[in-house]
Amino acid sequence: MTSPRRSLRAKQTRRSPLLTALTALMLIYSLVPLVWLVINASKTQEGLFTSFGLWFDGDFALLRNIHDTLTYDNGVFVRWLLNTLLYVVLGAGGATALATLGGYALAKFDFPGKRGVFAVVIGAVAVPGTALAVPTFLMFSKLGLTNTPWAVIIPSLISPFGLYLMWTFAASAIPGELLEAARVDGAGELRTFVRICMPLLAPGIVTVALFTMVATWNNYFLPLIMLKDPDWYPLTLGLNAWNDQAATAGGQAIFHLVITGSLLTILPLLAAFLFLQRYWQSGLAAGGVKD
Repeated sequence: MTSPRRSLRAKQTRRSPLLTALTALMLIYSLVPLVWLVINASKTQEGLFTSFGLWFDGDFALLRNIHDTLTYDNGVFVRWLLNTLLYVVLGAGGATALATLGGYALAKFDFPGKRGVFAVVIGAVAVPGTALAVPTFLMFSKLGLTNTPWAVIIPSLISPFGLYLMWTFAASAIPGELLEAARVDGAGELRTFVRICMPLLAPGIVTVALFTMVATWNNYFLPLIMLKDPDWYPLTLGLNAWNDQAATAGGQAIFHLVITGSLLTILPLLAAFLFLQRYWQSGLAAGGVKD
């Protein structure tokens, strides 16, 4: 007769062939573009068209391509990189701070109209950002803020999904008894939030920061309609301008620099996810189990 422990071990080690196959397909789907990008970033302009896309060319030119990317057109790629960092630090950082404050307040304070706020937040999550791009442009045009960094930074401060995530996270991560104990001990609301709640909210804050950072870093459509001066382009617009350069009259094709620049563009995101993965994984899992 099979013991309960052995039966439990058998269930735990059972594998689903269908699930394994689907996971393998998703892994291939995710890694092949990255592998292609790394391989082709090591090729010259001519090597891109004379070699197999998923294998290296005889002339390994990765370091040369990186140097040319950073110095091409008086180092405009570095300017675009600094612009992107500016938008991420102010836009994504501000969105994370506002989502943290708003989510904490909505989770731990009662006030008239709270249900209405909840409905508005849920509705805002369902609205795609592209649907708001044209109205946002018209409003910023009336204010005279188009073609300035503020036209990208200010809309990035609003993150309905980040607010909703921090709302649900704060509701489960911060016990009400802990807040009551701090208030009984004489701690003010600001001190309670900074000294007690912030450490408990750290996984959620990191998760929201990563989501908003990725959204701002990869933002293309909003800068496209807001910015006309190439000096304020983020990396997404700058690389697209390089890619379109071959189609202009007298333009020079620099596809090898576009590919190398794309590789350099995703490296900070990969580093951020790898460095902060233990925080954002726990943040995503928060609230999934109730006591």
